[in-house]
Amino acid sequence: MARARNRIRIRDVGIATLAALWFSPGLISAAAAQSYPSRPVRLIVPFAAGGPLDLVARSLTDRLAATLGQPFVVENRVGAGGNIGTEAAAKAEPDGYTLLFVLSGTLVANPAVFKKLPFDPGKDFIPISLVTATRQMLVVHPSVPVNTVAEFVQYAKSNPVTYAHAGPGSGGHLAMGYFSLLAGFSGTPVPYRGNAPLMTDLAAGQVQSGFIASAGAIPHVQAGRLKGLAIAGETRSPLVPSVPTMSEAGYPKLKLDTYFVLLAPANTPLNIVRLLEREVQAITKLRDVTDKWRTSDIDPLGTSAAEAAAVLKEERALWGDVVRRAKLDQH
Repeated sequence: MARARNRIRIRDVGIATLAALWFSPGLISAAAAQSYPSRPVRLIVPFAAGGPLDLVARSLTDRLAATLGQPFVVENRVGAGGNIGTEAAAKAEPDGYTLLFVLSGTLVANPAVFKKLPFDPGKDFIPISLVTATRQMLVVHPSVPVNTVAEFVQYAKSNPVTYAHAGPGSGGHLAMGYFSLLAGFSGTPVPYRGNAPLMTDLAAGQVQSGFIASAGAIPHVQAGRLKGLAIAGETRSPLVPSVPTMSEAGYPKLKLDTYFVLLAPANTPLNIVRLLEREVQAITKLRDVTDKWRTSDIDPLGTSAAEAAAVLKEERALWGDVVRRAKLDQH
């Protein structure tokens, strides 16, 4: 947790500050919903089933259903770099019965990546919590004749290199774009509609490289199907301690956490937001849940709503700049 938590330094933030950071007008005066939940709750996950985000989502829904007494059902709405599912959540009734669980890149980078979005992350949603975080690992197929980051950069400057990512605005898209900008090479992006098909092709050598969420990359690195060159995080992963950080490899700016974010549509009653915030914070302290996440190199966070709002605001400024400089936009 310390690695990702190092970037979250807000404490004791009042509700007035939270409103100023992110909340849309009218939230505080929204009608009370004391009986919530009284029917099933839908959790939209805008990426394919089977990936790290989906894994955490199903842990959450299982625990929320057990403690709140109603089914919490995951609905995978895939496509357009997370935009399709996010749009569906943005247009849902703000009554607490539709929630969004999404990668932070969809909220902080997609406004710069896409010319026009069917939602406004800063106005259409209320952050509830940064539930977990994972980091990106630079990996290559064993057929690529490199074993270090420096060798990869040298190779990429003189050879056409393909890299996989899970769609525009995804963590892998942003990380490789930022890396290529810092290192001075260009690669050919190969977009996928989720981590599962991406990993299949990468492990088979259909695409040469990529920044992949470590949760998905580590099993392939451990099995020798991929070579792990570096972790874009504060520290090495205890699961693959021989893989250095990007900072150790000479790129200290590449400390990139991808947050898994729980949000509600704007104008969702405050008491529902606070209830879900408390429940998520409790879940992220459960040993059996967090141990399962850590085996996939996923760090539990369970931030407050205020912390989530502040971090997302900071991240949006960072990635807007990176997208423009690295020309990652789809305009």
